[in-house]
Amino acid sequence: MEEKKYLKWYNKVGYGSGDIAGNVVYAFLTSFVMVYLTDTIGLASGIVGTLIAVSKLFDGFTDVFFGSMIDKTHSRLGKARPWMLYGYIGCAVTLVCCFAVPVGLGKTAQYVWFFIAYTLLNGVFYTANNIAYSALTSLVTKNSKERVQMGSYRFIFAFSTSLLIQTITVGFVDLCGGGAAAWRMVAIIYAAAGLAVNTISVLSVKELPDEERNDGETAEGEENYGLAQAFRLLVKNKFYLMICGAYILQQLYSAMIGAGIYYMAWVLKNKNLFGQFAWAVNIPLIIALVFTPTLVGKWKGMYKLNLRGYIIAVIGRALVVAAGYMGNVPLMMAFTALAALGQGPWQGDMNAVIASCSEYTYLTQGKRVDGTMYSCTSLGVKIGGGIGTAVVGWLLELSGYVGTNPVQPQSALNMMQFMYLWLPLIFNILIMLVLSRMNVEGANEKIKKEKGIQADAVL
Repeated sequence: MEEKKYLKWYNKVGYGSGDIAGNVVYAFLTSFVMVYLTDTIGLASGIVGTLIAVSKLFDGFTDVFFGSMIDKTHSRLGKARPWMLYGYIGCAVTLVCCFAVPVGLGKTAQYVWFFIAYTLLNGVFYTANNIAYSALTSLVTKNSKERVQMGSYRFIFAFSTSLLIQTITVGFVDLCGGGAAAWRMVAIIYAAAGLAVNTISVLSVKELPDEERNDGETAEGEENYGLAQAFRLLVKNKFYLMICGAYILQQLYSAMIGAGIYYMAWVLKNKNLFGQFAWAVNIPLIIALVFTPTLVGKWKGMYKLNLRGYIIAVIGRALVVAAGYMGNVPLMMAFTALAALGQGPWQGDMNAVIASCSEYTYLTQGKRVDGTMYSCTSLGVKIGGGIGTAVVGWLLELSGYVGTNPVQPQSALNMMQFMYLWLPLIFNILIMLVLSRMNVEGANEKIKKEKGIQADAVL
């Protein structure tokens, strides 16, 4: 029996455009905040890295908190959309603050300014916005194919935005005159654009009533659980823990790719190559996302597609390492593209996998935790991306890198090679191992069979 359809094409496109807003924040922050702070403001990379790591201690608990709050929310806009809408206002303000460190302040005050702005952005506003945005996948449709399509549209916009940000930002800053004032102006423009697109995305979809999401049953009593119980429900779900692990590793990978701006500038002696490598990463990802819904249907699920994709990704990154030591930039780009092509399916169907993970909790625990389940997306971005950026700072400091110096020691150049060539390969191998165990669809099917539930029923 064919599943009921809930969305028009423009709902899917409108939803997906929300990741333009999300990646205005994420791509800009992870790719450029460290180089802005070290090379323009003159802060020490090691101290910045430590501040980012400490920030994670403050915002680590907020993921489950906001997920739980979304599950408890009842408003005219629904459960998730209010948090997505209003959370981004704070994102826009604090993103600008991260790139507006006053040059006239003393060094200690500059570190404090950045720490407060970065912590509020990641621990409060981005968390509320991103978890709500991800949770919409299971709140606006019960159709499994539409959920995969939403993920594909979402990440097509995400990687297109990352490509644009990584390609134009260096030149855009130079066009604005360079220096601290130029970084601030670029941040203001990006934040304003993100705020407009986020609002459009919120208004492009409507959440299903609780009765329809629960097959005619009311949700009364299902959401009366506290933060501690929500946490227990999550940690009892082994697939949630796997997704968190894969997402964190994926963001660590992205942070190392973002550190490529140092590799391009100091090892390859051409900082403009960073934008060209961004094309090699993002265009294959976008191509893979276009075909992901079809491949999921052809292979009757997401598990085999994701695992086989990451096998290709591992091979691609291994070849990047070889080409890097050969000094062959065109080959590096070609193999970077191969790796990205393999990563695409997991990016495209990740939200649908999380929805299946939420279904697993409902089947095993009898609780609806859709919003809380999507805390893994924000948790992964904050811990993986934040710690990844911190590690970049620590490793650069350990290697003797000083951003304001005209020449860097060989130890710093060797460290840049390690960060850009070897660490992404290591993270891809670890993700592949996690995905090899993440057959949540098979687990759900087995439980449904045991309970006499139709296999293709979406709960």
